[in-house]
Amino acid sequence: MTGASAVNGGPAAVNGSPAAGATGGTSTRAAVATMYRLTAGHRGAIAAATALTLVGSALGLAQPLVAKHVVDASGHGQVIWPLLALLGALFVVEAATGAAGRFLLERMGEGVVRQLRHGLVGRLLRLEMREYDQHRAGDLISRVTADTTVLREVVSQALVDLVTGSIVAAGAIVLMAWLDPLLLLLVAATVAAAAFVVASLLTGIRNASEHMQNSVGALAADLERALGALPMVRVHRAEEREAAGIGARVEAAYGAGVRTAKLASVMSPAVELAVQGSFLIVLVVGGLRVDNHAGSLGDLVAFLLYASFLVLPLSSVFRAMGLVQRGMGAYQRIEGALRLPVEPTAPQTRQAAAHTPLPVRPSTAPGRVALALHDVRFGYDTQRPVLRGISFTVAHRQQVALVGRSGAGKSTVFALAARFYEPDAGTVLFDGRPTTELTRDACRRRIAVVDQNSHVVHGTLRDNIAYGMPGATEAEIRRVVELARLDEVVDRLPGGLDAVVGERGSTLSGGERQRVAVARALLARPSVLLLDEPTSHLDAINEAALIGVMKEVGQECAVLVIAHRLSTVQHADHIVVLHEGRTEAAGRHEELLACSPLYRELAASQMLRPGATPAHGTVPGRTG
Repeated sequence: MTGASAVNGGPAAVNGSPAAGATGGTSTRAAVATMYRLTAGHRGAIAAATALTLVGSALGLAQPLVAKHVVDASGHGQVIWPLLALLGALFVVEAATGAAGRFLLERMGEGVVRQLRHGLVGRLLRLEMREYDQHRAGDLISRVTADTTVLREVVSQALVDLVTGSIVAAGAIVLMAWLDPLLLLLVAATVAAAAFVVASLLTGIRNASEHMQNSVGALAADLERALGALPMVRVHRAEEREAAGIGARVEAAYGAGVRTAKLASVMSPAVELAVQGSFLIVLVVGGLRVDNHAGSLGDLVAFLLYASFLVLPLSSVFRAMGLVQRGMGAYQRIEGALRLPVEPTAPQTRQAAAHTPLPVRPSTAPGRVALALHDVRFGYDTQRPVLRGISFTVAHRQQVALVGRSGAGKSTVFALAARFYEPDAGTVLFDGRPTTELTRDACRRRIAVVDQNSHVVHGTLRDNIAYGMPGATEAEIRRVVELARLDEVVDRLPGGLDAVVGERGSTLSGGERQRVAVARALLARPSVLLLDEPTSHLDAINEAALIGVMKEVGQECAVLVIAHRLSTVQHADHIVVLHEGRTEAAGRHEELLACSPLYRELAASQMLRPGATPAHGTVPGRTG
């Protein structure tokens, strides 16, 4: 996959691993080709920067020749100030062109990183939900931040340094050969030894760099997990244990970084010793040749200047080779993320659902069917099914309650209705149309969800309420504030609707966060409102108020609610009892008490009881 195609989203690979051709093997040549593909769309800047760099280098190469003439002219008593002025002008112009070229490269590097980050962010926000079950959020975030930063240095420096450094080194070598071929052979022997050392270290640098990036990603993932559950960490006095676990990640990153530094520390002195050794050889041998009248002092000075001038381009070439290998380690992680499968934007008709769906008998409540499940089967793991044949309908202006033990599949029904996952068999329908005939966006426009983990993000109260409808008017926002009984909260907070609620809504209570989520859902005016035990964090007064809200909302849309409290169930128009992934029974409260042993057991065991949360170890939230 090329850099451009990766950003735009290429075909998904199995398990998100990059294809063999994408990484281009482990050779430096293949790595350079891969890095070069990342610069698609920035080739003009690269060409201009390369040209400026070469012009500056050419001016630099001319300086030793001018210095040679200065020495020779001075030895013959000639006027040298014009040559000195020319030498100064060459130096100033070289510095100016070098600075302009470096700016263009840095800007190009930032542009490549921007392009990669846009592609990564856009892809990570659209991944299939199964991918989030297999990849840690902190590690994915690290690929957007740390890994792209490594690539910026590669594309903004290493690529051009390889080209310009090689050309400048070649030019210096040609001029040195013109001045003294024998001395050049001595220099070439020492440089070849350094090149052999560098080549032997490149693979190790790449592997160590990739290990370091993986360690940094794991560190970010562990830290994100601990900070996201900080109240739990502190209540259970687990700060030291978490610090030790995250510290192990720090040590792993440190070890990988030290290994990278060790290899780089061997490479740099090898280059420096080769250059310094060649300089000393030139100084001694060249000095003897001048004494024997085999060459002029000006030639020796020029050759020495070219030998020292060779240091920078050779060092930049060797350094660039190491950077390219480090960049490949980061690029493999980035490309792995870019190849993870995303949610399709077009309807995805499954072979199993290609037939015309069987007619679904509507419930007794008036109005057409808003949401229906027909013999739906699903499992997060194919070997462990969660739903084994769920069928029920929710009509417009009808409130349907889902009840059952933990693990019965209630939350999974919500996940399928929200198109987070696709059923393995059976049909989910909105307004009589199978979801396979609708895009996920079209399905999600019909629903709003309020779950127990009420998501409140950093920002103002207004931002959180209008998250799904950022263009909502003040009147529309005020309407849902009143419906969700948030008036007192708005009055209490300094700034009212414009008050900042803190990270994860830290300035709000659990019940207030849930009411914010209710207001956000109501603002969207959904066709189907999905409520996951909406009264679990509310006191009796606010619970009664929310039940009144649910009745009022039920006059506008269909309501499907996961319920544990008897007060919620009793007011439902229809109740569906789930057991081990199947529809066990359905009807009204009184009917189920009379005909459903499971429903009677749930009520008798206080699974459904007035004004209480689930008891005996049942945990609100995801129930299967």
